[in-house]
Amino acid sequence: MPDEKPRRGFASLSPEHRREVASKGGKAAHAKGTAHQWTPVEASLAGQKGGKTRRKPYKRRSRWEMEQE
Repeated sequence: MPDEKPRRGFASLSPEHRREVASKGGKAAHAKGTAHQWTPVEASLAGQKGGKTRRKPYKRRSRWEMEQE
């Protein structure tokens, strides 16, 4: 098994510390007024878009097709 790379940046933080840092960033963005607020129309369009993407048929590729990439 190859040597694993050392974890850097946020990956090196514990999940609790990561959550704490993210929470502070979200609170700061809301306090500053730069956080995105979804309108009902935006949320509806995003949900429709996600539903359409999910229903897209899955195309199975042959091993030969995958090797060509």
